[in-house]
Amino acid sequence: MNHQLFQQELQKLPIHQIIPQVKQELNNHNTLILHAPPGAGKSTMIPLTLLEEKWLDGKKIIMLEPRRLAARSIAARMAALLGEKVGETVGYRIRFENKTSAATRIEVVTEGILTRMLQADNSLENAGLIIFDEFHERSLFADVALAICREAQQLIRPDLRLVVMSATLNTEALTKMLNAPLISADGRQYPVETIYTGVRDLTILPQRTARVVIDAIKKETGDILVFLPGEAEIRQCEEILKKSLPKISIHPLYGQLPFSAQIAAIMPNKQGKRKVVMATSIAETSLTIEGISVVVDSGYGRTLQFNPGNGLSRLTTVEITKDTADQRAGRAGRLGPGKCYRMWSKADHSRMKAHRIPEIEESDLSSLVLDLAQWGNLNINELTWLTPPPRSHLQQAIDTLTQLGALEDEKITSHGKKMGSLPCHPRIAHMLIKAEEANQLPLATDLAAVLEERDPLGKEAGIDVNLRIEALRRYRGQKTNNKIWDRIEKVAASYRKMFNSTPSNVPFDPYDTGLLLVHAYPERIASARPGTNARFQLSNGTYAIASHTDDMAHEPWLVVANMDARQGDGKIFLAAPVNPRDLAPMVKTTEAVIWDIRKGGLIASKDLKIGSITLQSTALDKPDSELVTKAILEIIKKEGERLLDFNIDVQQWQNRVLSLKIWNPENNWPDVSTSTLLENCENWLTPWLINIKRNDDLAKIDLLNALHYHLKPEQQKELEKLAPRSIKVPSGSDIKLKYNSDGSPPVLSVRLQEMFGLAETPKVNNGNTNVLLHLLSPGFKPVQVTSDLKSFWNNAYFEVKKELKSRYPKHVWPDDPWNEKATRGVKRRK
Repeated sequence: MNHQLFQQELQKLPIHQIIPQVKQELNNHNTLILHAPPGAGKSTMIPLTLLEEKWLDGKKIIMLEPRRLAARSIAARMAALLGEKVGETVGYRIRFENKTSAATRIEVVTEGILTRMLQADNSLENAGLIIFDEFHERSLFADVALAICREAQQLIRPDLRLVVMSATLNTEALTKMLNAPLISADGRQYPVETIYTGVRDLTILPQRTARVVIDAIKKETGDILVFLPGEAEIRQCEEILKKSLPKISIHPLYGQLPFSAQIAAIMPNKQGKRKVVMATSIAETSLTIEGISVVVDSGYGRTLQFNPGNGLSRLTTVEITKDTADQRAGRAGRLGPGKCYRMWSKADHSRMKAHRIPEIEESDLSSLVLDLAQWGNLNINELTWLTPPPRSHLQQAIDTLTQLGALEDEKITSHGKKMGSLPCHPRIAHMLIKAEEANQLPLATDLAAVLEERDPLGKEAGIDVNLRIEALRRYRGQKTNNKIWDRIEKVAASYRKMFNSTPSNVPFDPYDTGLLLVHAYPERIASARPGTNARFQLSNGTYAIASHTDDMAHEPWLVVANMDARQGDGKIFLAAPVNPRDLAPMVKTTEAVIWDIRKGGLIASKDLKIGSITLQSTALDKPDSELVTKAILEIIKKEGERLLDFNIDVQQWQNRVLSLKIWNPENNWPDVSTSTLLENCENWLTPWLINIKRNDDLAKIDLLNALHYHLKPEQQKELEKLAPRSIKVPSGSDIKLKYNSDGSPPVLSVRLQEMFGLAETPKVNNGNTNVLLHLLSPGFKPVQVTSDLKSFWNNAYFEVKKELKSRYPKHVWPDDPWNEKATRGVKRRK
């Protein structure tokens, strides 16, 4: 190690002030949270300063980085500080690239590398410290890796140290979750002046961004970093700026860019020109872009949002959050005072959300579930999560993996273990393994590479994925120089190496591609709808369209590899034709029983189906009784309030029980609100569903009886005792009470003359709840509302008598209501 250079660099960085405290805490605790703003030096200096600690005992330090560019850059920087090359003491491992050796003691890794290391060795015996850098980005892989590492630490490796490093994270929640000490460091942050340019406008974002950049070039000095949501906006803005600013060096920066172009973007211009770097969120990370003193922030980012309803993910442009905006602005203050042009208003800023949504809440969780299953723990609640994964997304992932054969009864299979060993999405892994069994690896490795990388031909070429594979094979045969195809071929070659396969450049059967896609996307087998314009029904029940001019629009069967998840019909981007004979193993014979409200009730059929696609259907006279009951319960959950007779007597029964639930919470009265009853209808309504076939049959069910017997016998008695349906008044009339669902006093509406002689207000609920009296005139009009009958007789009665006696002269209006006999009608003649 070049100790002199290392110490000189360390003293320049704010992180050096807390290094002694970091070492002390890690001597006493196995987990530490480190909060340090961008530019503090945490990513490079923390691993290097801890390398010789005794507790590390010569073991490795593994640092997880959320982005490949940052992993490469940080590893290179640490190696330079040691006076070495990358791959000696410091190395990195990213997908399909390994720059480590037997001498490597600090490994910077990305994506699922760490989880696969854990699966290969649950105890991570060669590692003494795991560092989670840039944890505030809340990447899915970081959340999963932390959950697994935490369990490993608690069960088998209490000596394993974990350090979670963050620039903008809400550290209070993280500290509580991990029960770990927190150390905060000052940043090397110069003041940044904020300039708000006006209201947002996504429709002309590249053009408007270019105008702001041109204005900033004229007014400011130094290089400019521009944040845009994606490659398309970057390229449009780049085209404008190159025409308007010919003397400025313009550089795009995004994940799919070749590594050499990414390095050119972050390093100073060799000719000393001013530089404009237009980047996605990749530039929010810990890597430093030399010379930046101005930031132009469009205010937008791009996120992949998963819909568990159809199993599709959609890349969506979203407004960034305040913590992201602060982090982007901070890039202008790394090297000196800077300025940040925010392309929104102050009012917009005040309405922005404080923190970004964790990726785990919006992502396809198939890889997460496979990782956890391979780790041996699918009980999500037993693991440590800063944000637990959504249940609906988890179930979708479990269903997908079960369909792919990776799980059986939520336990990983041998096939699932093989899938988990491959560095790709489980769908692609399953396809590759099935291709190996069918001797189709050359085609499958080409297909996998095309699917994983950006479409090299674009939408102008149509949706046929076979055209991309053919173009890849032509490129490989001609050995021309093309960065896009070179990247795709590099991925294909990496897969071939894993399977010890060889490339092929010969023609192939396009239906073979379709069959391979069936393995990856069995729920996206698509059947053309007769009489429609390039509209297909997918086996998952959704619909999608292709352009009617596309050659594939006339295919009877497709398998869809890429489509959007918009409302209504999705749009197909990539697909392959499939021979229907190859789909024979997918055909299932099922009994279908549904309740169709418009057709009046139950419809039963025997169907030949591929998923939701019905190939043939015949009526079924005697359907399975369990399927009938299930269909009825399903429609009741959705439309029960419309189909069942929730009459006034049923509503009053509900309100009586709900009132007792509020009045006596210790007695565990059930929630009988309509929404809860419908949601749990199988628990109380099932015995009453015999011979139910039509809408009218449901309306005839005696709900009052069904609900009454749903209560326990002792509760049935208590209900009549504590919340009686009616009260007998002094006149002898039995008058119904009106109960309310909110537990407010029940109402007794009774004519005043029927209450003569009664001093105390009637009560329910064992005398603990007064009834609210609505005293009525002989004409049944309300004259007084009271819960204190004694006070009424002594005071308000005489005013009421004075007002109504002349209007109702035939009725009794005594001077002494206390001793008058209650009556139902007019006064008797003498």
